[in-house]
Amino acid sequence: MSPEQADANSQPPPEMFGLTDDELAIQRTVFASDALKDMVVVVTGATGGIGRAIAWLFARLGAHVVLVGRNQTKLDALTAHLTQRALKASSHAADIREPDAVKSLFDAIWKTQGRVDSLINSAGGQFPQAAIDVSVKGWNAVIDTNLNSDARHPGSIVNIVVVTTHGLYGIAHSIAARSGVIGLSRSVAVEWAPLKIRVNCVAPGAIETEGWQVYSPEARSAYPRSNPMMRAGSAWDVAEACGYLAGPSGGFVTGETLTVDGGGQLWGETWTTGKPPYFGGDAG
Repeated sequence: MSPEQADANSQPPPEMFGLTDDELAIQRTVFASDALKDMVVVVTGATGGIGRAIAWLFARLGAHVVLVGRNQTKLDALTAHLTQRALKASSHAADIREPDAVKSLFDAIWKTQGRVDSLINSAGGQFPQAAIDVSVKGWNAVIDTNLNSDARHPGSIVNIVVVTTHGLYGIAHSIAARSGVIGLSRSVAVEWAPLKIRVNCVAPGAIETEGWQVYSPEARSAYPRSNPMMRAGSAWDVAEACGYLAGPSGGFVTGETLTVDGGGQLWGETWTTGKPPYFGGDAG
């Protein structure tokens, strides 16, 4: 064994964050098992921590979940996990930042499923260098090629954003982008009401997912203390919020942002790159 191999073998395994597929398959839910029966729900960013939880919940509630992401291998693995438990799921690899790819995606979904009842936009990163993945053109392409294609067919859109009310320091560009999505959602909620399309947002706070791996241990250790409940939330908390807004339970709700942050927008602070000394921290 070479010294390099010995060093590799001596390294502790990477810390795991979030819920596994086996855990998502048995998480308790307030919803009835047929709450979304026969609905077709498209979930972008479906293999990420939050998107995966949404996919599991919606499939368990009776929907056919169409998983969308850029990595077909990961999509196939998640589809297999769902279908092995007799849940309805299919997948399509697509880069939703590209309008032509979005059009092809929804053409394929309409051809195979014949409808789209809900779209959950979970694509996008929650890490310091990230910004919203869905471009304005991509957004418009989604609408023009699915929910708007039949104004007689009601639908709902839920956009996963972030808490923007008191800043999320270190990712100003992402805050700016997600604030734009919230503003756009509020506007089109009115404009598309005649089309029977509801548009809402869910704003997660400190939610433990695999995305936490990109943060430093110091930053991660502070997240549970960033809200008055003094703990991190789970992707399942976000998924259930989406279930409420996307399903019949949210039928009279549009243009809203449902915050899932343990009260973090009322008390606490979040530093994604460490707290600077000026504010009493150690980060330079």
